[in-house]
Amino acid sequence: MEDNKLQEFAPSPLAPPSGGRGGESIRVFAPATVANVVCGFDVLGFAVDEPGDEVIMRITNKPGITISKITGDDGRLPLDPAKNTVSVSVQHYLQSVGRTDIGLDIELHKKMPIGSGLGSSSASTVAGLFAIKTLLGDDADPIKLLPFAMKGEEMACGHGHADNVAPALFGGFVLIRSYEPLDVVRLPHPKDLWCAIVFPDVDVPTREARQIIRKNIQMKDAVTQWGNIAGLVSGLFMQDIDLIGRSMKDVLVEPVRSMLIPDFYKMREMAMELGAVSFGISGSGPSVFAFTKNEATARAITQKLQQHLTGLKIGSNSYVSTINDAGPKVL
Repeated sequence: MEDNKLQEFAPSPLAPPSGGRGGESIRVFAPATVANVVCGFDVLGFAVDEPGDEVIMRITNKPGITISKITGDDGRLPLDPAKNTVSVSVQHYLQSVGRTDIGLDIELHKKMPIGSGLGSSSASTVAGLFAIKTLLGDDADPIKLLPFAMKGEEMACGHGHADNVAPALFGGFVLIRSYEPLDVVRLPHPKDLWCAIVFPDVDVPTREARQIIRKNIQMKDAVTQWGNIAGLVSGLFMQDIDLIGRSMKDVLVEPVRSMLIPDFYKMREMAMELGAVSFGISGSGPSVFAFTKNEATARAITQKLQQHLTGLKIGSNSYVSTINDAGPKVL
């Protein structure tokens, strides 16, 4: 774990945990995230201002972890601490710092849809890890929490990827350069880049969405994808929103996953006509997102896409946000 690296390419350094140190209880918010960012499957992601999840954590006199309450999940998430991503990740952290003697009670309040493609499990897990780190007054680099958060992702979807948990933990736009060893780079981004998100009320489980991805690809497709990822990262560094937009094309994953999202290509056409810079699937879907150059365009896109989904008799939620550079925070 000592080999883990977080390289910082942002206007200011990552903010250390603040508030709640040494207290008996703490309430933490962690944000939703958009993973893959079209062409960056499993290696790119960014955080948004809303939605997100909240965790309330209390130190108790009895060693061990209990989950006393979960809200907003319609009864879908387990209260068993051995089966919940939040408690499992926190337990791994406690073992690593030699504090298995501590007693914790956890409340999880889901403020975002489960199975949305917006990093629901990641937000919960990161909120829990940030809460325990802050409660214990642990000043270690936040990168130390990332492997524990990835344990939660492995439990949630069968694969311990970091493109949701890393931006939820650090905020901003994040590149996972390498998994072995873990090497994470926090990228700059244009401050006037807005994100419009629409979550159609259809079920696209992450495990199943991963299973339909092609295992073998043609070299020409790989070259196209490499060029687009390089173009997207270059656009972020150069603050070139047009370069960002024309680089956000996916020839590997989107053609397959788009079949699981009603009228995906029609929604993309509508978003682009309204002035979107780019359009794609958030994570494994069914949420879709568009980058825009201003808030008004982002809101016009969410309104139009929701109207279209309503016409298909599909309910939806929408969110409009800039990229969230703060990550988790004590409430």
